[in-house]
Amino acid sequence: MELYALPTPAAIVDEVRLSRNLARMQARMDALGVKFRPHVKTAKCVEIARRQQALGAYAITVSTLKEAHEFFSAGFGDILYAVAIAPSKLPAVEDLVGRGCDLKIIVDSIEGAQAIVARRRAASVRFKVLIEIDTDGHRSGVKPEEARLLDIGHALAAGGCELLGVMTHAGSSYDCSTPEALRAIANQERDLCVLAGRRLRDAGLPCPIVSVGSTPTALSAEDLSGVTEVRAGVYVFFDLFMAGVGVCGIDDIALSVLTTVIGHQADKGWAIVDAGWMALSRDRSTQNQAIDQGYGLVCDRDGVALDDYIMTGANQEHGIIGRRDGAPDPGVSARFPIGTVLRVLPNHACATGAQYPEYHALRADGTLQTWPRFSGW
Repeated sequence: MELYALPTPAAIVDEVRLSRNLARMQARMDALGVKFRPHVKTAKCVEIARRQQALGAYAITVSTLKEAHEFFSAGFGDILYAVAIAPSKLPAVEDLVGRGCDLKIIVDSIEGAQAIVARRRAASVRFKVLIEIDTDGHRSGVKPEEARLLDIGHALAAGGCELLGVMTHAGSSYDCSTPEALRAIANQERDLCVLAGRRLRDAGLPCPIVSVGSTPTALSAEDLSGVTEVRAGVYVFFDLFMAGVGVCGIDDIALSVLTTVIGHQADKGWAIVDAGWMALSRDRSTQNQAIDQGYGLVCDRDGVALDDYIMTGANQEHGIIGRRDGAPDPGVSARFPIGTVLRVLPNHACATGAQYPEYHALRADGTLQTWPRFSGW
């Protein structure tokens, strides 16, 4: 099937851009002398993870136990589940470990550590655990200077768990927009996570892993001394939000949504398409950046951006295409006749990808492959 004959809406992956993005990140990790553990939550696609592995990624990161099951079944053995473990999920962890998965979990509270220890005593599985560190006040984790860090470490070690080290995610890097700010948060992420690891070692506790990462900091760090591995995810596709942060260009965005013009509101200068928020997601994260991209940047059917046009509004199955400046376009019906095929670049690739069971991978020669994608927790 040709690209323009696909039923719309459809998720399109530009294989050339994807390959370039994967190679760029792996080359950067190699140059910085750290292991790379990509986060597979963005694509949730075995084909893409295998490409990361072929380039040199030594392990993967997941955000759900469904991902852990799917990727372990596909042959990926070393997996970090990078969400603080809920005690109710420990039996599922046991099951994966019992089947041979080298699954690592994280914790950021003494209560969480105690729950892991209690489960360890009731079962035969020795859990492998990292402590999550808060290096920027963005979300979760233990501050590296807190006494609680050592309390958690001692509780895990004394309870028979395998304490593997520390990990952090500098999510506040998503609020940056200059190279200087990105380098500063990358340095802060590194310094504070390394500090936490050193405190564990000084207390006689093991810390073989110091894991940091986000796409912005991974692409902005200049020195990762003391870090053993880096995690990043959205870089595989990039998106408009990452372009606004400044770590990619529009021409690096590998994921788009294929859509068809189905009507017009000529007096308002709108074209109506068959991709609404069910196809692109409700994410409006670029509205707080210097350039508001609405619900997505409109491209022609070949993926070339039409800079004056964005998806200005979205209902469940309808998208509204209009001028970025809000001015009515009296020629909209002639510019975008009914049946016109367009592509829309998303604000947030993770959220947009989550709307689809598969990707249509577009090769350089114009041929298509179908890559399955999965969802769920």
